[in-house]
Amino acid sequence: MEDAALVAGRLLARLDRIPIWTLPKLFAGIIGVGFFFTFYDIFDINVSFIQTCVSLVPGCTPPTSAEYLGLPVLLNLAGYVVGTLILSPLSDRFGRRDLLLVTMILTGIGSLLTAVVNSYGLFVAARAFTGIGIGADLAIVNTYIGEMAPAGGRARYTSMIFVFSAFGAVAGIWLGLWLTTPPAPLPLGLPFAVAGPHFEYGWRVMYLIGAVLALVGILLRLQLPESPRWLTAKTRFEEADDVISIMEARAHAIRALPPAPEPMPPAPREAEALPYAAIFRNRTYLGRTALLLVIWFFAYITVYAYAAGFTTILSALRYPPPEAGLITAMGTFGFVLCAVVAYVCGEGMERKHWMPLAAFITIVGGVVIALGGTNVWIAIIGSIVVFFGFNVWVPIAYTWSIENYPTRARTTGFALVDGIGHLGGGVGLILIAPLIPKLGVLASMLLIGGFLVLAAIIAQLGIGTRARLLDDISP
Repeated sequence: MEDAALVAGRLLARLDRIPIWTLPKLFAGIIGVGFFFTFYDIFDINVSFIQTCVSLVPGCTPPTSAEYLGLPVLLNLAGYVVGTLILSPLSDRFGRRDLLLVTMILTGIGSLLTAVVNSYGLFVAARAFTGIGIGADLAIVNTYIGEMAPAGGRARYTSMIFVFSAFGAVAGIWLGLWLTTPPAPLPLGLPFAVAGPHFEYGWRVMYLIGAVLALVGILLRLQLPESPRWLTAKTRFEEADDVISIMEARAHAIRALPPAPEPMPPAPREAEALPYAAIFRNRTYLGRTALLLVIWFFAYITVYAYAAGFTTILSALRYPPPEAGLITAMGTFGFVLCAVVAYVCGEGMERKHWMPLAAFITIVGGVVIALGGTNVWIAIIGSIVVFFGFNVWVPIAYTWSIENYPTRARTTGFALVDGIGHLGGGVGLILIAPLIPKLGVLASMLLIGGFLVLAAIIAQLGIGTRARLLDDISP
């Protein structure tokens, strides 16, 4: 047992001395395709749901569609929780790569089912099934990135992959604007939009596109290597050595590597615990879980109110659907910009300090929308600021969450806090959406952004993790 621990220590010391991202650029793209699809699926309901509701619910109109949005979002997130809590621990036991294939298969099937349903009830059920795959996929992808990235670049490389998320959101919302809203002159809508009496199934086309994206993701993921950190934890030393040797060779071709440091001390006996037991039997990890869960729960109320419901909320505030869709679609450019900023600046300050900044920017964007009145261009500027604000902290928080857990339970820990936290998004929409027409624009924007402010305040109680070794933060 001692010899095994020493071998593991040497392997981890070699891995931790690599200062740069060493996977081929193609592999970064492969991981990114998964993120692209995941966020495409999260955002595709935003603009398209009005057409979906009119198609599936008798008597549904654009202003009343907000009443029907909460249930499919909540059940999608409930499926997210079920999937992440059941499938993510399997990644801690059986490996990151194989489970990444399983989750993408489930997500693709769910998207295909959504495209062919013929009732609101089946639509809700299909969204719930899709959520099962998405929830686990997001947890495993973030864990995989965190374990493959160097200590000083985990937030940066998570943000690099998050750029694909931004493009997935852009695709989901702009395709929704094109396929599911009627044409209208700028800035009241999209002049070349195609929805109308003879094309009322654009929302189905969107989910079919999602299924195709999932198929592409499955085929590409077959090429990914297993995480050497996970292989080491499972005493599969030869396989871990092979992956680390390849990473060292790629790194050495760019710059000379420093000598490997002294091996880490042997892992504690607790390393043999099952993933959930490793968290719930340890007061440190249990406390971290409770804190992160509260943070994610409140933050996701803000995120999903905008990510899944912004168009519907604007319609409830009496913006015409094409105009509301255009305002939302333009906001996605703020999402792309925030992903770039997070990549460039993500390691510049401690993880938890990003949340107050993001909350402030989100509130400012909401106020701009409210004060702009009926001026569409001001609303578009506010939307861009809002999308920048409520997204810029997310890849940093992904990194922070996986850093709070040990290798033996890293995916499980992320699944607990991010997965259950997602319920905040569904609960928030169900509670907030009916209030929107009564509150007005300013009060609605302040209410939605206020939950991210609350999460940011609570986050300051968390630990600092920037530039520290994973096994130092979470042994």
